[in-house]
Amino acid sequence: MKIKNAFAFASLMVLAACAVGPNHVAPPVPAASSGAFIGAGNAAYSSSEIQPDWWRLYEDPVLDGLVDDALTHNTDLRVATANLQRVRALLREAGGARLPQTGIGAGATYGRAGEGETPAGRDRTDTAFSVGLNVAYEVDLFGRVSRAIEAARGDAAAAEAERDAVRVMVAAETARAYADASAAAEQLSIAQESVALIDKTLSITNKRFDAGRGTRLDVARVASLRARTAATAPGLAAERKAALFRLAVLTGKPPAELSPLADDRKTILRLDKAIPVGDGQALLARRPDIRQAERQLAAETARIGVATADLYPRITFGGSIGSAAPSISDLFTGGPISWILGPLLNWTFPNQRVPRARIEQAEASAAGALANFDGVVLRALQETETALSAYARELDRRAALVESRQQAEAAARVTRIQLREGRADALAVLDAERTLADADADLARSTARVATLQIDLFRALGGGWQNDPIRS
Repeated sequence: MKIKNAFAFASLMVLAACAVGPNHVAPPVPAASSGAFIGAGNAAYSSSEIQPDWWRLYEDPVLDGLVDDALTHNTDLRVATANLQRVRALLREAGGARLPQTGIGAGATYGRAGEGETPAGRDRTDTAFSVGLNVAYEVDLFGRVSRAIEAARGDAAAAEAERDAVRVMVAAETARAYADASAAAEQLSIAQESVALIDKTLSITNKRFDAGRGTRLDVARVASLRARTAATAPGLAAERKAALFRLAVLTGKPPAELSPLADDRKTILRLDKAIPVGDGQALLARRPDIRQAERQLAAETARIGVATADLYPRITFGGSIGSAAPSISDLFTGGPISWILGPLLNWTFPNQRVPRARIEQAEASAAGALANFDGVVLRALQETETALSAYARELDRRAALVESRQQAEAAARVTRIQLREGRADALAVLDAERTLADADADLARSTARVATLQIDLFRALGGGWQNDPIRS
């Protein structure tokens, strides 16, 4: 009999190693996505892998410090960190289901027995004390517990990937705010220089008018151009302040506490070397949002197994031992000891509509997670290719604007000389000054956009999370 029991127990343990439901398999990605990017053939890019701390390519210690501060104090990162800690705690909770559940109970009662329930001569009121230890262990016969742990592990990995994605966003937005502040400062300086140049033309025009060689209309036109150019300065100053305030919040500080070093840079943040972009295979392995979507799919796949296990019996081995006595001292000295040991079977058969509905829900959730994964992969490729194309085209545009500005400056210089010598009218000078002011503004805006598109590209490439200190 003992041999049969041992064989039955061994068979039960073998069954317990089997988990119902599908096993997660990493979904495939488009084969064409693993090679070089479509837009990476431009000389602005290199095939080298992007370094994790890509912002250090700018060789700006202030930017390095700001990004470090943001990655330490940013409030969005603190929220993501708290969520990761919560999900890891849920994983530990799920893992605890593999261990026996124990509990200690104690009680005391005072009551009066009914008529005829006590021997003659004894008091019908009585006091009773009890204490006991209960132990229960669920045999993971069909893998319900293991699948639940697998799902919780997927949730934890997805939460970690989500935090990594927030780090990528915070690093990029910090660099962008710093670039925006420096771009506004340079644009403001260029606007002020344009005003100074127009002031010289206005002075010449006034002198010509005083000498009777010009008209008041000539003076008014140049003065109007000066005022219109000067009117751009307040807006640029406001943009710069807004970028600095945004930078303060990104680094976890109120606007008034931003480091004055962030305000020192007056030239646009530029990176004039080829940007390392790697290839599609490295991108898909690096982007945290792709890893997050894949881990969410793993968790939803495991939940199909959790729901499927509810179709089958759930067996729990339990036991208890305790003592009851009329006084506390008798509990541990002379009180009677009682114990019980045995399995408990729990099964919803034959009504299985509820567990089958839960299986359908879990399968639908897994199908949605798979579609989400495919979408995330495609969007990652789209974002990267778009960023590569936009950056390369803006470099071409900026090169054309540099040439345009050079020609406009030469034309304005010649017309100023001709105006002093009386060989050009005020209208020609006005047109040359307006063209130069517009060329300066267009070039400054393009240079600022180049900086923004560089950062967009770095963000699309998905670097910046690898040095997360909370990863384990």
